[in-house]
Amino acid sequence: MRLLPALALCGASLFSSWLGAVELTSGTPDYGVLIISRERLEIATACDIGVYLQDQLVSRLFQGQSSSYNLPPGEVSVRLGIMGDSGCQPSFEQIRSDRVQIRAGAIHKYRVMLLESGLGLRAVDP
Repeated sequence: MRLLPALALCGASLFSSWLGAVELTSGTPDYGVLIISRERLEIATACDIGVYLQDQLVSRLFQGQSSSYNLPPGEVSVRLGIMGDSGCQPSFEQIRSDRVQIRAGAIHKYRVMLLESGLGLRAVDP
């Protein structure tokens, strides 16, 4: 008989823990999503494009590929560079970077473009 109240208390505790977890996940997430895509026709090279966030290589984009990143809110530095075998090595390292403002709960979509100053990002309209 003493076991029954203990089991009921344990079940109530588990239910309240689960309910708390549901409340936490139902609100706005504490991160934003950055999606970077490389369309096949925008950049006429078979070389990979390296994506650097805060000067750290995080992915390589092939033709027609997209990558997404869950990032904390705030400003993030995005740099792009040509990567690959000896035929793909650029004659200089791309120093230019784009700054993207990440908002919690938002999805930010960008496309890789070839600009006068090198590779860059252009926002994609929703």
